[in-house]
Amino acid sequence: MILTSKIQRSALVISAIFLTTPLLIGCSRQGSPLDHEAHRLEIEQWRQERLKKLTAEDGWLTLCGLWWLHEGENSCGGDSSSDVMLPQGKAPDNIGSFHLSHNTVRFITQKDVAVTHNDSVVEAIDMRSDRHSKPTILKIGTLRFHIIDRGGKLGVRVKDSENPTRINFRGLDYFPIDSKWRAEATFEPYSPPKELHIPTMANTMEDYLSPGSLVFAVNGSTFHIDALIETGSEDKLFIMYGDETNGKETYGGGRQMYTQLPDSNNNVVLDFNRAYNWPCVFTEYATCPIIPKQNVIPLRIEAGEKMYAEHE
Repeated sequence: MILTSKIQRSALVISAIFLTTPLLIGCSRQGSPLDHEAHRLEIEQWRQERLKKLTAEDGWLTLCGLWWLHEGENSCGGDSSSDVMLPQGKAPDNIGSFHLSHNTVRFITQKDVAVTHNDSVVEAIDMRSDRHSKPTILKIGTLRFHIIDRGGKLGVRVKDSENPTRINFRGLDYFPIDSKWRAEATFEPYSPPKELHIPTMANTMEDYLSPGSLVFAVNGSTFHIDALIETGSEDKLFIMYGDETNGKETYGGGRQMYTQLPDSNNNVVLDFNRAYNWPCVFTEYATCPIIPKQNVIPLRIEAGEKMYAEHE
């Protein structure tokens, strides 16, 4: 039997989606007059949703630890000698251990410690990573933790709903909303989709598929960037990009945003007012990608989210 790789399966999903896109999306809106007030309200609503997700009790502001697993047993607890060390004072010295064997992880709870999954105490459980739509999330007190998979490298991501970063959050800052940065782009498909191997800030590699390039114009100049498809979010395009505000008004590592799939005429709206920061702006425990050079735009894009004031 021939095993189909993950990236090949993703390519098949992308092909199926783009074959049916005209039926799903409908007719092009390119060239239609823009209702500027409606656009402003749309972006304001988007900002509210962004803030709600960021400040949620399991949002990025709660991230307080990332520990890469080694083969075999990995101890977990508040003790400083633990392989997976939990925040001091938040958990017993030893709550159990993660057992990694050939890319699978099983958590075994220490006797008399109440670690829960879906509100039920667990003695032992096989853990699904974030490569699945619903990873296994374990909880103890205000802490929750799950397995992340970065290019086959498995780690434990730890969150605390009482993390100081969340408690002391000072809010987000944005460029003024400006419809100038709502660009109408043309989607130029790749056949087959292009494979991208993108390094991260955590010294891991991420594999993405690019179904095509987005071509757009600003102030008479034309630019190209690769659109991406994220596993589990195949109903939209994922955009990571850098620009000349990076390291000044915005994060040095660039920003990200999502947009709809191309319409039946291969048109896509790129609204940079929806650009937002990578989680690395808020925490050192995120695994943010390094923007590929073809997606670094030689232009000051004065739209979207600015640098977080507390970023170090």
